[in-house]
Amino acid sequence: MSNRKGLVHGHCDPRFGKVEEIFSESFRNGTEIGAAVSFTLDGESVVDLWGGHKDRALSDPWDADTLVNVYSTTKGMTAICAHQLIEKGLLDVSAPVAHYWPEFAAEGKEKLPVHYLLSHRAGLPAVRDPLPESALYDWNKFTAALAAQEPWWEPGTRHGYHALTFGHLVGELIRRISGQTVGQYFQEHVAKPLDADFHIGVGPEFDSRISDLHGGLASPDSGGQRDALPEPIRQFMRDMSDPTTMTGAAFNNPPVAEGVVNSRAWRQAEIPAANGHATARSLARIYGALSRGGEVDGIRILRPETLDRAITQQADGPDAVLGGMPMRFGLGFMLRSMVMPLSPSPRAFGHPGAGGSLGMADPDAGVGFGYTMNRMKPGLVGGASAFAMLGAFFDAL
Repeated sequence: MSNRKGLVHGHCDPRFGKVEEIFSESFRNGTEIGAAVSFTLDGESVVDLWGGHKDRALSDPWDADTLVNVYSTTKGMTAICAHQLIEKGLLDVSAPVAHYWPEFAAEGKEKLPVHYLLSHRAGLPAVRDPLPESALYDWNKFTAALAAQEPWWEPGTRHGYHALTFGHLVGELIRRISGQTVGQYFQEHVAKPLDADFHIGVGPEFDSRISDLHGGLASPDSGGQRDALPEPIRQFMRDMSDPTTMTGAAFNNPPVAEGVVNSRAWRQAEIPAANGHATARSLARIYGALSRGGEVDGIRILRPETLDRAITQQADGPDAVLGGMPMRFGLGFMLRSMVMPLSPSPRAFGHPGAGGSLGMADPDAGVGFGYTMNRMKPGLVGGASAFAMLGAFFDAL
């Protein structure tokens, strides 16, 4: 099936032909430059499509194994690592963070429990004192700044999206307990066992497979869609670009310069809230396992009771960082809500990434889903393309 200047490739079960129509149209109408979509149903691949190009000139085709930065979709992978440690009895969600990370006890945080980190209730969405851009790539500098930080609100009384800090807060617990970085732990215990092409920190040998991201959340490349957003969301996006606000610091301290996400330094680093590089197929594979109680093809990454705990609601209502947007959080995963209409099932969960990427699981229907793309669109809780294809898929079930 043809798109603007290329082909959509892969396979699609005829039952889900509407998914392929929506995907193909996204290239014809210019919504996407390059993208991929994948669904599993009870562990079997039923949709696996890719199309478009890695570049704006439409000269370098998007391939079956093209990787792309999926921003906060990475948080779901970091959460899986933490839940494995919880399952093994090595991490107690009710214990103080300082039990594992003594330096964290500063500024009245000595009793702050682990589950506040996983549910965005710790009051640590940002570091107040300005950090240099180099802190993005200096794990010890960033985690030391977080350990020394006074919470922005009384922990547990509010929730607010920990956009960059989530990965370092949870990741430091993973590192201190396992002796491995998040990227190392994730590869050994999640990605490799499932043969999932997802990486937190990639070497130069991957560069030929990686697509750049094009545009930013507030760039012209978003097709003017920002002007159509509700005023509270536009205000949030204005705050996000102002590092003197809590929201701005959450996204820009350390500063993330335009284009840095396409740099070798960004790709090489382990920023486990924001710089995972993945295929849509890998997301569907991992979330497909989670949709089946944590097991697929005889490979178990989590037990059913661990997943039940992970998707038990911890926070619900206006988000203190995301402009009051109504959010629902479990322990490390976003839960189905009015702004995250993942599936008809109230137990659906997953995590989106800035610009439009998304991974999700529906444990009632046994569905795993992944969507990756390289053209940034406004928003932080998934994009219209992903939700349209999810809707079409579940309509056909």
